[in-house]
Amino acid sequence: MRHLFLTAAITLVALPAHAQRDVTPVSKAERGTMVTVQGKVARILDEDTFRLSDSSGEIRVYVGPNVVPAKVGEKITVHGVVDDDPGPREIYARTMMRADGTLVTFDYSY
Repeated sequence: MRHLFLTAAITLVALPAHAQRDVTPVSKAERGTMVTVQGKVARILDEDTFRLSDSSGEIRVYVGPNVVPAKVGEKITVHGVVDDDPGPREIYARTMMRADGTLVTFDYSY
């Protein structure tokens, strides 16, 4: 039993911090908050913006000045802040995790 507990504890510590965050449905992503959303890339809007969709809706995701590192249809998890400006809701992504576990960190130079 002790061995099982230690294995579970080590596994939890080894998980990336990105994977331990609660996932927020896209429709519940509130302006001005940090969120983690999960879904599929619905559409690439331009080189640094795409639409992410889940069963609750769609939201724009901005990764600039980086280039979108995903393809339409790819399942991903995005962590970032929801812009509080008026207009369409948009997440400024800080990290993105691909389905294979690859973590992409976005560098903002401004």
